[in-house]
Amino acid sequence: MSDHVALRGAEDVGKGGLAAFETSEGRIAVANVGGRLYAFDDTCTHKGCSLSEGDLDGTVVTCPCHGGEFDVTTGEVLGGPPPEPVRTYRVRSLDDSVEVEI
Repeated sequence: MSDHVALRGAEDVGKGGLAAFETSEGRIAVANVGGRLYAFDDTCTHKGCSLSEGDLDGTVVTCPCHGGEFDVTTGEVLGGPPPEPVRTYRVRSLDDSVEVEI
């Protein structure tokens, strides 16, 4: 059985933007790609840097520390030193909030 966790303020992440939110599962990053929200672990699997502090180019987030690249839609490593993908979360938008499935 899955739980849904509200990410207060995620609905305010603008197109092309990134933000991080604290949850019981740890920090979750949200990327807005063309108006669609994607959620994934905020911690790079290489050295633990915050991915929400990186750069978003389309569906690719680049870690600010060592340049690792991840696909925000799948969590897959696309380049650089990260050894493992990041976990992604299913997102649902409600009337006035955004929730992720944990």
